[in-house]
Amino acid sequence: MSGNIVTYRTGVAAERPGTTRDASVAPNRASRELGLRRSELDLAVHLGRVRTVSDRAGGGWRVPRDEIDRIRAANGFPEGLRSGVRTVGTTEGAALMHMTKARFTRLARLGLLVPVKFYVNRYRAVVWLYLAEELRRFAADERNAALLTGRTAEVLRAQLGEGLDLRPRNWRGRHLGFLLRRAADDPWDRAAAVASLLDAAEVSEVVTDPYERSRLRRFRPVPAAHGSSDSPAAQLAEEIATAADQDEIDWLRSDLAGAVEAARRQCPAPRPALHAVPVQSGSEPVPGETAGPLRPETVAGARRGTELQGPRPAERSRRRSGLFGRLWRRDS
Repeated sequence: MSGNIVTYRTGVAAERPGTTRDASVAPNRASRELGLRRSELDLAVHLGRVRTVSDRAGGGWRVPRDEIDRIRAANGFPEGLRSGVRTVGTTEGAALMHMTKARFTRLARLGLLVPVKFYVNRYRAVVWLYLAEELRRFAADERNAALLTGRTAEVLRAQLGEGLDLRPRNWRGRHLGFLLRRAADDPWDRAAAVASLLDAAEVSEVVTDPYERSRLRRFRPVPAAHGSSDSPAAQLAEEIATAADQDEIDWLRSDLAGAVEAARRQCPAPRPALHAVPVQSGSEPVPGETAGPLRPETVAGARRGTELQGPRPAERSRRRSGLFGRLWRRDS
């Protein structure tokens, strides 16, 4: 990715041994005790400001009691925690930085201001949200003084005139950083985080093993809801969350291949096992075959496994023609 793409690939402390449900609380309870809205707590977790542990019994995550105590005992609580996760839109962000909305939007499209969240409003327009704390730091940095006032440089105006808008790509880079931070301890979680930003066809080309693709689907992060799954808002959100530029796609494909290779070495994807039935007394096994006849359901399972592995090259060219070929490619 280009140098102005923010990815924030940092790690988190691993879950400490002995953590139990009694020593942690559910997210809704944690948000109340920390004086945050649930969406603010989610963002604080993404930013690494609130440590979590896996909820092995119920899935998801929980907040340890000692983490809540640590945050509540910090100087400036709760105002400091709230200000660190406060988000603003274009209008409020421009006012915070003492500039016009048009200039703010130009800086964001150029990738100089990186959104942390987005939503689709009732008019099907994307509303980008930014960390107020980051905007204040940007405005206070003397190196950015020329960007805050005066005429935009000619080269930058030319890029904007060509339709440059790095907000979706910057959001994806930052969101991937969030996902990788949460998945630091599990290699398949990490691989699934990378795969979640790629189109399904791209994932299939990189990960040719169907059992590994199934593993990635199982660990795929649940995206934030933007209306019903088939609504225009959900489709627009899915488009934003999917890599679009070829260099970005190539970068993610390379990362995915490396992540799957690491996951394969550490914890191979499970595969169905074939079980044979012992031969009857007095019969002789045929050389080169199993010690006994396979059960019918096992034979069917073996056939399904062969289909999942894909047809032979000669068969592949025949199967890709016509309606069934198109369906086979779509499901691969």
